[in-house]
Amino acid sequence: MAAAAGPWPELEAALRERRRELSLAGAAVAERVAAGGGRLPEALLALPLLQSLELSGCAALRELGPGVAAALPALHTLVLSRNALGPAGLGAGLGGPLPALRLLDLSGNGLEALPAALGGTGDGSGDGSGDAGPAFPQLRSLNLSANRLRELGPGLARAAPQLQELLLSGNRLRALPGGLLPPAGPPAPFPLLSRLDAADNEVAELGADIAALPALKSLDVANNQLRELPAALADCPRLKEANFRGNQLRDKRLEKMVNGCQTKAILEYLRAGGRGKGKGDSAREEVRKKKREKQQKKDSGDGEQDDVEEVSKLLVKVLHVSENPAPLVVKVSPGVKDVRAFIVCCVLKGVNLKPGNALKRFLTMQTKLHEDICEKRTVATIATHDLQLVKAPLTYSVQPPDELKIMPLGRKEIKAKDLLRQLQLEAEEQRKQKKRQNVSGLHKYLQLLDGKDNYPCLVDAEGAVISFPPITNSEKTKIRKETRDLFLEVTSDTSLQICKDVMDTLILKIAELNRSTLENKEGSGSDMELDAPCGPGNLNLPLVVEQVRVADTDGNLKVLYPSKTDLATVSSLLTVIR
Repeated sequence: MAAAAGPWPELEAALRERRRELSLAGAAVAERVAAGGGRLPEALLALPLLQSLELSGCAALRELGPGVAAALPALHTLVLSRNALGPAGLGAGLGGPLPALRLLDLSGNGLEALPAALGGTGDGSGDGSGDAGPAFPQLRSLNLSANRLRELGPGLARAAPQLQELLLSGNRLRALPGGLLPPAGPPAPFPLLSRLDAADNEVAELGADIAALPALKSLDVANNQLRELPAALADCPRLKEANFRGNQLRDKRLEKMVNGCQTKAILEYLRAGGRGKGKGDSAREEVRKKKREKQQKKDSGDGEQDDVEEVSKLLVKVLHVSENPAPLVVKVSPGVKDVRAFIVCCVLKGVNLKPGNALKRFLTMQTKLHEDICEKRTVATIATHDLQLVKAPLTYSVQPPDELKIMPLGRKEIKAKDLLRQLQLEAEEQRKQKKRQNVSGLHKYLQLLDGKDNYPCLVDAEGAVISFPPITNSEKTKIRKETRDLFLEVTSDTSLQICKDVMDTLILKIAELNRSTLENKEGSGSDMELDAPCGPGNLNLPLVVEQVRVADTDGNLKVLYPSKTDLATVSSLLTVIR
């Protein structure tokens, strides 16, 4: 790597604060990269704890420089979009294995070939596999959109065998899968690939070997040069969503279908061989269809797979800070670093808790997440608030136990010191009455604050504490049946990534509950008013997730959620509109 051209305060702060996440952007970064010869600074190699790195929109960045992979072994997210990185510029940096990498975004770099590490023929060290195994054994999502790729080689399947999402839109590919699939033989290539996006290319041939992708659920080849669709598409056992629009198909009936029919109808048409199907053919096809459905149900565990695919239709739309006229900001005081350092927040709009026991199920879901993914609140704690009752701006800070005052859920205002003493007495009484060591409710979490001189808290604009993690949040912002918009927070003393993973799961679970509530309401014929007219289409109205910035007291960004790399852990169950 080139010597740093001028100071890099972002890297110095990341090293000093042992950060796991780093985002470099803006004109100042671009100027420093250009002054450093189009390379990243050597100081980046001194951040071995880094788990997420984003450097996008820097036209001066032409080369990663050697040693990035070896220096950042914990990296699970790498976003290098809209730079000027070619295969040679990527080659040295990605020349070694990245065993933890799960998301790689190389979109918008003008790549004409893949680097050797990804199985391409571009210059650079590494071949994507070899005796040491694949270079990216955990890679789940690869974004190669908006480049100049004309073909892909079979080396990608060896370099990233666990790939689930491959985004190729806006390239110059002429055939699909083309050379992407290695010659037949074990092991089967891409056994987990569920999404393949190759819209806006020059694809003139969609090969029958597309059926060799056993997990493929979503295929997008819109706006290409296809004249025919292979009947083998109907043999893709999991294919549920396909986009063939914008292709000049010879079969005009099929062309009309792709512009107006569901994927299932299109696949049935292809399976039957197009038009001209006689009655005898129909009868035989019906028998074959029933056999296939019976076998698929058996293979999927009595319909369990169908349930998962139904959940995958859940939608959330991300409202970016730049599109929000009044974005919410959380300021973080330096004191939290030694108490409970990590916090992630967002706003979720459009929930419906009115019908039946929807609110009760919401609270039960939160309790289960605390027990499971939060490991009894030892790794993270969730707090949910009625957004209309939250007085922004908010400050995440610490206060001594005898100064921190909160109105806990279902209780009167009390000092934190007295609340913990009260809960400890209740826990002792509970043990005596039930004659056992285990206790329930908030009493289970008292030991998490042992030895703390200061307690973490989230304070609103009026100075009121609305959250006291990991113990309780406030009656002041309590969620009620009438609540439609939520402010969500996740805190942890373990890592920022844990906060993000928990938040991803929380949003998924709320989306599932909301969908279930709407389905039950329609099914029961309830005359309770909806905000939109009733109809099956409204089950797919997306919840809106508004980004929330978490910044230090000087206004420097610490975390923005959800960023473009967030919600990836639930992407197979949740469609995110960005």
